[in-house]
Amino acid sequence: MAAFKHSRTRATVLLLISFFFTACSNPSTPSQPTQEASMTLTLSSPAFAAGKSIPDKYSCKGTNVSPALAWSGAPSNTASYAIIMEDPDAPSGTFVHWVIYNIPAISNGLAEAVTQTPTFDDGAAQGKNGGNRQYYEGPCPPSGTHRYFFKLYALDSRLELPPGATAAQLTKAMQGHILAQGELMGTFSK
Repeated sequence: MAAFKHSRTRATVLLLISFFFTACSNPSTPSQPTQEASMTLTLSSPAFAAGKSIPDKYSCKGTNVSPALAWSGAPSNTASYAIIMEDPDAPSGTFVHWVIYNIPAISNGLAEAVTQTPTFDDGAAQGKNGGNRQYYEGPCPPSGTHRYFFKLYALDSRLELPPGATAAQLTKAMQGHILAQGELMGTFSK
């Protein structure tokens, strides 16, 4: 009788464990938006090739202006774009260099040296970077070679965010609105 109770308890535990793992892996409860996962944007810059060094001009060693960016492959229902530029190799964790959003859907890129204004006539706005400034802040690593990711998002709406939003606020506002995304990575060492 004791053996029967033990095997019944064991079977119950195994059944509960199986149920737990099945429930946790259920694809109908995604943790991220699913509509946009399969769409990819092409993002490039005439200033540097993907994976290559970002020229000094676009860093603290130069004039610290933003590089020109070009993109393609957006879905037809794109309503706006957003860009976040980050350095994941910063000593204190990921450093945000640039946040810009509500870029009009008719855009297929940004010109070099985007002005240091919080808003633009076309409705685009700049958010706060890691230095608490509302403009592009180029690469300036304390040492070594760092990677800089320009992440582009095509969104199905304009975002209700005031100028000066942080990357975290932008990321939260974009949830459920990302149609496609792409990235361009460049490196820099001082």
